[in-house]
Amino acid sequence: MVKNIILSLRPKQWSKNLIIFAGLIFSQNLLNTGYLLRSIAAFAIFCLLSGAVYIINDIVDKEPDRKHPVKSKRPIAAGTLKVNSAIIFAVIFTIVSLIFAYWINLAFFLVAIAYFVLMLAYSFLLKKIVILDVLIVATGFALRAFAGTVAISVEISVWLFLCAILLALFLAISKRRHELVLFEEEAVAHRVVLGEYSKQLLDQMISIVTASTLITYSIYTIAPETVKKFHTPNLVLTIPFVLYGIFRYLYLVYKKQLGGSPEKLMLEDKGLIIGILAWLLSIIVILYISK
Repeated sequence: MVKNIILSLRPKQWSKNLIIFAGLIFSQNLLNTGYLLRSIAAFAIFCLLSGAVYIINDIVDKEPDRKHPVKSKRPIAAGTLKVNSAIIFAVIFTIVSLIFAYWINLAFFLVAIAYFVLMLAYSFLLKKIVILDVLIVATGFALRAFAGTVAISVEISVWLFLCAILLALFLAISKRRHELVLFEEEAVAHRVVLGEYSKQLLDQMISIVTASTLITYSIYTIAPETVKKFHTPNLVLTIPFVLYGIFRYLYLVYKKQLGGSPEKLMLEDKGLIIGILAWLLSIIVILYISK
């Protein structure tokens, strides 16, 4: 039972919640122990809350998941975790995470509720609506980033929030393309909304979002308010790492036919791992060491 509950929380996907630390890093409070501990607590809360959402989503999708080569092994789809038990644990995890969210502060609590309600709407309805499905996924990612800022009561650039939304959109659209290619004629049986997409449409969307992400991040690094805030124009030096990361991901999607599990790629692909770590290291050096 314990093993199946942990698997249903999808700990491998908790890496998505790392965006919560963006507010801490870009507000130059990484070395502030109090803020760091609060951000870690916010991360843990969102891991538990998102885990509850995953359980609910698995309950809703248990039938189509049984037709998927990987998702069919999930405890609820495989029948190793009873639906009634899953519901009880989902309720418990939701209540516990929201209680701790309120303990952090009211603003964080409200963002956590907004995230939970939005993801519930996605699980039951919005994921069946073409285009809106990927926009909701991106919005959920942005809410995580916003939660990280309100948890420690700081502000970060609107350009950075746009980058978070566009990056999440890029990953979500790439995932839809992977599913469409993988399942072909049976795609609709796996995910209803895939019947509304085509490879050509998704390729166009990926092209637009890719360019938008790079342009938005570039504008952020050279924006006068950014240079003034950090007292350095050197953030522009991090652009090559972002460029490499996006190009590497496109390579994995189009050449290697991957992209169905973004969190798995970011944890297992050596090229992506090196690119992300190099970007983080450059950010830390520029914002904390070279000042």
